[in-house]
Amino acid sequence: MATKEEISMIGFEIVAYAGDAQTDLIAACEKAGKGDIEGARALHESAKQALIDAHDVQTKLLSQEASGGEMDVTFIMVHAQDTLMTTMLLEKQTKFTIDAYERIGQLEAKLA
Repeated sequence: MATKEEISMIGFEIVAYAGDAQTDLIAACEKAGKGDIEGARALHESAKQALIDAHDVQTKLLSQEASGGEMDVTFIMVHAQDTLMTTMLLEKQTKFTIDAYERIGQLEAKLA
């Protein structure tokens, strides 16, 4: 059975991975907007790996039993899950953004 402190640290680790992914995803959108599709795709891949790492940590968290269902532990787990879900949605939107900028670049090249 994990202690409250151990669960807290795992929750913060999930949030940290998700934060790294969010930073990469925002930078990927900026690169795509400037026409650097390859750079955007590289950052997108980096963010996807951070999400995989966060999911692995989340699995570790969920596999451990929370002692007594204390409110602090529940909040940490919910916050980590919410942050991870938000980041996953941002990841999908980033993929659409990169693809859209790539198509715009292709159309501009045809018109030029």
